[in-house]
Amino acid sequence: MKHIVVLTGAGISAESGLQTFRGNNGLWNGYKVMEVASPEGWQHDYKMVLEFYNLRRQEIGKAKPNAGHKALAQLQEIAEVTIITQNIDDLHERAGSTNIIHLHGEIVKARSTIDESLLYDIGYKNIEPGDNCEKNSQLRPHIVWFGEAVPMINKAAMVVQKADIVIVVGTSLQVYPAAGLLDYAPRKATIYLVDPYPPVSSGNNIKVIENTAALGLPKLIKELAL
Repeated sequence: MKHIVVLTGAGISAESGLQTFRGNNGLWNGYKVMEVASPEGWQHDYKMVLEFYNLRRQEIGKAKPNAGHKALAQLQEIAEVTIITQNIDDLHERAGSTNIIHLHGEIVKARSTIDESLLYDIGYKNIEPGDNCEKNSQLRPHIVWFGEAVPMINKAAMVVQKADIVIVVGTSLQVYPAAGLLDYAPRKATIYLVDPYPPVSSGNNIKVIENTAALGLPKLIKELAL
């Protein structure tokens, strides 16, 4: 059975109605990035940070997996699949995918501010000031902020090293360290890029599918199943 690694970004969730962080109408509009996505912002006004992510969590709870998410879940029927996502939502899980590495954290979890090992599944509930961990420390969103380490990046790189096929969808691969993951792909691996505006053309081991995730992924999965 082939091992297929899928790298996903904000584009696949945008088709479910979730705003991207960097688009023209992205989530950063109206906020200074470092105020809501950095340890310094948390120290300055943690209540505003909690409110920002509470709103995001509510939006994600209302969103539904699209055809792209569902196609990747179906891919598990014909291959060993690992999804490495930059997204903090749970749409891959809700679509049925079971092997997912979240590089930038998960919004449906909270963690202790003094012990990163203390994680709590909170679903789509708010985190309020005074919601503390068992060590009596304020809970924060389980999100990797600017200036923080990406703890899952080494695991993700090792997974990419063992891939027979790599599918890149919904991400420009401009944000590091995630952008460097393709460098770990074996030379023999076939790379599929699903993008309505691909930055590269097909060639060598790269095959471009010039389409959105919701339209392009179902077609690709059918092709791979043949």
